[in-house]
Amino acid sequence: MNEEPTQLLASVRQFGIQLSATRRGARLARLLAVEQLRSWDLVYVAEPAAQIVAELAANAVTHGHVSGRDFHLALSAQEDVLRIEVTDTRGDRLPRRASPGAAESGRGLLIVEGLARGWGVRTGPVPRKTVWAELALN
Repeated sequence: MNEEPTQLLASVRQFGIQLSATRRGARLARLLAVEQLRSWDLVYVAEPAAQIVAELAANAVTHGHVSGRDFHLALSAQEDVLRIEVTDTRGDRLPRRASPGAAESGRGLLIVEGLARGWGVRTGPVPRKTVWAELALN
């Protein structure tokens, strides 16, 4: 008898939405992220995820805004990681982390760095950039 190995596929949960590049859109991004995490039974990461979404969405609205263009929020949960991505249309303006005690700009990324297990920036396709952060799910 020839038995084939059983292969289990990891479940991937995904959510994405286009939002207006306004303060209202940034607030809505945070609220929708929390509700999506609740629907996935990931309430235990909702607060740090909400903080990260708030910072990344605020940056997209403040530094990545182009008149008439929206930003995109994406969440994906797979096995042991939650990935948060915010994409805007200012690929020419990459985020810079400020050092503690520096000017007012860039401090939000210090919060992201403190909460996330990693974060970064992916450019393209032109004119976009995506700022991402990951949270451990275990």
